[in-house]
Amino acid sequence: MPEPVGMSGPGRAGKQMAGARGRAGGPHAAPIAAAERSYDFSADESSVGQALRSARAKIRRHRVPIAIVVALALLVALVATLLATPLYEAEASVQIRQAADNVLGEDLDSDRALRASSLDAERFLNSQLEILRSRGLAERVVRKLDLAADPGFAQEMGMAAPSLAPGMMAEATATAIVQERTTAILSRDTDIARITVASADRALAAKIANAFAEELIAANLQRDFDSAAYARTFIAGQLEDARADLEKSERALNDYARQARLIRLDDAGAAEGTVRNTSVTVGNLAMLNEAATAAGAERAAAEARWQAERAQPLLSSQAVLSNPTVQALMTRRSQLDAELQAQRLRYVDEHPAIRELQRQLEVTQAQLQQTATQIRNATRTQYLAAQLAEDRLREQVGNQEQATLAEQDRTVRYNTLAREADTNRALYDGLLQRSRQLNAAAGIAASNIAIIDRARPPSLPSSPNLLHNLLVGLAAGLLLAAVLVFVREHLDEIIRIPEDVEAKSGLPLLGVIPAASGDLVQELADPCSFVGEAYASLRGLVLHASPLGLPQILMITSARPAEGKTTTSYALAAGLARMGRHVILVDADMRRPSAHQIAGTGNETGLSSVLTDLATLEEVIRPLDVAGLSILTAGPTLSNAGELLATPRFAALLEQLAGTFDAVIVDSPPVLGLADAPAIAALADAVILVVEADVARRRTVRNALARLRQVQAVVLGATLTKFDADAAAHSNSAYGNLDYYRYPAYGGEPDALNAARLGSRWELPWTRSRGERRRA
Repeated sequence: MPEPVGMSGPGRAGKQMAGARGRAGGPHAAPIAAAERSYDFSADESSVGQALRSARAKIRRHRVPIAIVVALALLVALVATLLATPLYEAEASVQIRQAADNVLGEDLDSDRALRASSLDAERFLNSQLEILRSRGLAERVVRKLDLAADPGFAQEMGMAAPSLAPGMMAEATATAIVQERTTAILSRDTDIARITVASADRALAAKIANAFAEELIAANLQRDFDSAAYARTFIAGQLEDARADLEKSERALNDYARQARLIRLDDAGAAEGTVRNTSVTVGNLAMLNEAATAAGAERAAAEARWQAERAQPLLSSQAVLSNPTVQALMTRRSQLDAELQAQRLRYVDEHPAIRELQRQLEVTQAQLQQTATQIRNATRTQYLAAQLAEDRLREQVGNQEQATLAEQDRTVRYNTLAREADTNRALYDGLLQRSRQLNAAAGIAASNIAIIDRARPPSLPSSPNLLHNLLVGLAAGLLLAAVLVFVREHLDEIIRIPEDVEAKSGLPLLGVIPAASGDLVQELADPCSFVGEAYASLRGLVLHASPLGLPQILMITSARPAEGKTTTSYALAAGLARMGRHVILVDADMRRPSAHQIAGTGNETGLSSVLTDLATLEEVIRPLDVAGLSILTAGPTLSNAGELLATPRFAALLEQLAGTFDAVIVDSPPVLGLADAPAIAALADAVILVVEADVARRRTVRNALARLRQVQAVVLGATLTKFDADAAAHSNSAYGNLDYYRYPAYGGEPDALNAARLGSRWELPWTRSRGERRRA
C-alpha cells in the first residue's frame, strides 16, 4: 500500500502565511503530529478473514465460468479414461549388492569384488539403476525374447503400431517401446530394485520383467568375465617385460660393484624401495664417529670436574671431602685438637704431653694436605687422559671421512643402478601377485545381483485409473479456473464492494456509505437513518485519524464528478457541528457548485466573490440551521477558477478560516481533468477521496492519487459511496454475504474496527506545522 505523503506550500505567499498559523493560543496552534508510517492491514487480526471473504466473493462472482472449466476438465478426464487401453503392470525385484560373495577369501576374489569395495554405496546403486534403464539392456531383452519378429508387439504393449514392413518390426523400434513401458526404481533405504513393465498383455508384461532381471545378471557377469580376461592377458605381457628388466638391472649392478671394488653390507633394516648404502667404510666411520662423540663427552665432563676442583680451596672440594682417607684424617685431626685443648688446661705449653700432641697434630695435618693434593692431581690426570683420547679419535674420524668421501664418489653410479633394480623388483613382485589372483579367480561366476521376486502375470489392470484421472482432471480444472478468475479479476477495474477499495486503489477504507432509499437531504438530517449512521461512523473515524484528533483543514474530493463528495462534505460538516464544533463548509467547486443546494441557501455571492474582491469574507459566510455550522458557497461560476485557487489569496483565506473555525471542510472539484483539486490539496491538512460503488474504476482512482501525490497531499483514505449491499449480495449472488456492511436501525458504528486500526496502524505525517511543510 502506498504511504501517505506530506504537503508542499504554494510559494512565497504560503510561506509568509505559515507564520500566522503557528501562533500560540489559537485552536490550530499545535500542529497535528504523527509518525510517518504506511498503513498495513496485514498485521490486523481480521486480515485473514477479510481475505477469505474476498476469495469467497470472487468465487461466487465467477462461479459459472469456474463450473464450466471444472466440468470440461472432468469430462476430458472421463473420456480419456474410457478410450485408454487397459494396461497391466508386472513387477520383478532384484537385490543389488555392492560386492559379490567372497569365494576365494580376502584379496583373492574376482576383479569386480575388488572394484566394488572402493565404490560409494549410493553411487554404485544409482549406476546399476541407470544400467537397468539403459538402451543396451533393453536391446538384450528384445533379442532374448525375439520381440522384433512379432508384428503385433506394439499393440500388445498398448501403443500404436509403427508403419513397417509386414511381419517385421525394427529392433530399434521394439527397443524404444520396451524402454518406454519399463520403469526401474530403488526401494527407499534398501538395495532392492523394482522392475515394472506395463503391457496390454499381462503374460508379456511378466515375461519382459523377468527377462530384464535375468539379463541384468548376465550382463554384469559378462562384463566381469571380459574385464578379467583382458586383465590376465595384459598382465601376462607386462610380467614378462618386468622380469627381463629386473634381470638386466641386477646384472648391471653387480658388474659395477665388482669393477669399483665396493663391498656392500646387507641392510636388513632399510625400508622397501630405498637404496642400501651401507658399506664397510661407512660402518667404520659410524663406529669411529660414535666413539669420538663419547670421548668428547667424557673429556668435557673431566674438564668440568677439574675446573671445579681448581676454582675452590683444597679442603673445600667435594671430591676431597668425600674421600674416606681424608675423612679419617680430618676426624683424627679433630680428636687431637680436642685433646690438646684439654691438656693445655692442665699443663703449660712446654710440657712433654702438650708437645707430643702438637707433633701428632702437625703430622696429621701434613698427611691430610698431601692426600687432598693427590686427589686433586688425580682429577687433572683424568682430564688430560680424556683430552688425549678425544684428540686421537678425532684424528681417526678425519682419516675415515676422507676414505668415505672417496668411496661416495664411486657409489653415485652404484646408487642409480641399485634404485633401478629395486624399482624393477617391486614392479615385478606386484605384477606376479596380481597375476596369481586373476588366475585363481578365473572361471568363478559369483554375481552381486540376485532375483528376489520373479514377476507374475497381474490379475487387474493398473491403468486407466478412473478415480485417479478424475482427481487429476479436477485439480487441473481448479487450476485453470483459478487462472481464469485471476485474469478476469485483474481485467475488472470497477470498484464494486468495500474490499475492492483497498485492493484496487491502495488506500485504506474509511467508511461505506449506503445508497439513499429516499430523499437524501432528509436521510442526512436523520441521524438514525442508514446514511446518517454511515456518516456518523466516518465522522468518528476522522476524529481519531491522528493522535491529536481532527485535521483542521479537511478536503473532500473524488476522481470524477457526481461520486458523492459534496454530500460527504456536508454530512461531515453537519455531524461535527452537532458535536459542538465550530465548522465551516467551503464549496471550492466554482465550476459546478452544488453545496448550496444541499444546505438550502443561495449562491449569489461566495468564494469566487471574495477571490475577485467583489465581497469580503464576512459578507459571504452564511450560518445554517445546524448550530455551529456555516457555509462559504462557491459563488458565481468562473472560467479561471483553477488560477484563483492557486493564488496566495486563497491560501490566506484558508489560513484565516482555520484561525476562526475549529474545522474547515473543503468541497473540492474532481481531481482528474482540472487543476483545482491539486491546488487545494497542497493547502489542506488531509484529503479524503470519495469513490462511487459500481462506477469508479481502478485506473481512474489511481490516476487521481498520482496527481495528489505530485503536490504531496496527505490522503487519509477512501470512502465508498452509493453502495447497495442488497444488490451486491443478491445480484447473481456474486459477492456473498455482505450483511456486515448494513447499518442497524438502533445505531452503532459498524466501521469501528476500521477506525480503531486506522488510528493505531496508519498515522499521518503531520509532525510539522503547515507552514513548515510548505517551506520544505
